[in-house]
Amino acid sequence: MKKFLVALLLALNVGVLFAAEVPYEPSVEAKLEYNRGVDYYKIAQYDQAISAFRQAINLDPNYIDAYYNLGSILEYLRQDEAALAVFKQVIVRKPDDYESVYKAANLSYKLGFADKAKTYLSLIPPESSAYASAQALANKLNTDMQTIKAEKTKELSLQKIEQTNGMYNDIPSPTGITTDNEGNVFVACFSDNMIYKISPDGKKIIFIKTPKLNGPIAMVSDSDGNIYVSNYNADNVIKISPSGVITTLISNVQKPYGIHIKGNLLFVSSQGSNSVLRYKL
Repeated sequence: MKKFLVALLLALNVGVLFAAEVPYEPSVEAKLEYNRGVDYYKIAQYDQAISAFRQAINLDPNYIDAYYNLGSILEYLRQDEAALAVFKQVIVRKPDDYESVYKAANLSYKLGFADKAKTYLSLIPPESSAYASAQALANKLNTDMQTIKAEKTKELSLQKIEQTNGMYNDIPSPTGITTDNEGNVFVACFSDNMIYKISPDGKKIIFIKTPKLNGPIAMVSDSDGNIYVSNYNADNVIKISPSGVITTLISNVQKPYGIHIKGNLLFVSSQGSNSVLRYKL
């Protein structure tokens, strides 16, 4: 949808979103909160609008348009740092949302972070509808988009993580790590109940964030690309397919911790029962 603060349509109490740009269908409950935010905005009740959009996000953590509208209201209220934090959340979830990338660049510029603003601008391609605005911002920075792109490409080549050395930053409470056959790295975040996916070129996105993840600790992957997670706080082990489908593989495991695969056997250490579980896949 990327039309600022346009209410969504609900048909027959079933969430039907009529918009071309939304990558998936948000929950009905999240849509209702989103629409409340729109209604509050229309009558200039900005605090209530902010609260409604935040609730929509809590109900559906990947609700891109709720993030976008929340960030736009915060920007309108000149709460630039808070707005920037919100647009960063959009970019993590949808790196090609170039309107949000531009917003992040502009807010970084306003906050005095010129180099960070250039980094965001370098991500915007010429075919994007945000490119003209990006060029105007580049002019304010006494440069142009072509120069910024060249500079940032050079910096990236110098800073590129090598196979033997490097660091992935800004990962909250990292715990388990595994990889797949395509060279992607998956990192579990215990406190945020999410799993990041980091591609071989260092790009980081949220792979899974769902209530089904509850205190993920260790992870292991099989030859088919399935990921197995010891779900510490949920007392179970879940299986995640390469496409992100989650199933509960083993229930009632007391505080599962370490996890390992050997052939067709899955081993899970249970801290709560002082034992190791063996499960045939």
